[in-house]
Amino acid sequence: MNNPFSAANTLDPEAGFTQTPSVSQAANDLRAAAGEKAREFVHTAEEKATALKDRAVESAQQFRDTAAERASQFKATATEKALHFKESATEQWQDTRVKAKELHVTAEDYIRQNPTKCVLSALGAGFLIGLIVRR
Repeated sequence: MNNPFSAANTLDPEAGFTQTPSVSQAANDLRAAAGEKAREFVHTAEEKATALKDRAVESAQQFRDTAAERASQFKATATEKALHFKESATEQWQDTRVKAKELHVTAEDYIRQNPTKCVLSALGAGFLIGLIVRR
């Protein structure tokens, strides 16, 4: 087998290797390389975490802006509907008052024209109600 590390002339002295590599030197080189990779990994992870945080803040701001806009639209619509319902209820209340007054006037006129009939009807209704309540 031809192992490139077994030949002393294949090692590059400018890369930091000596002509006669030792196990401790190889371990130190490996440790240094691992430390450098770990620092790079930490740096990359910090950059990605910062970018993710920035995107999350931006998304939260967009969500907050959208929610505020929707809330103001909902408020405006609800106010408009409430005003419409209030106007409608006021109108219906006025109509009901007018009809009640008309009914009251009509009932008074009928009672004045037929007093005997009304008194006898009231006595009969009172008698029936009394029988029903007793049972």
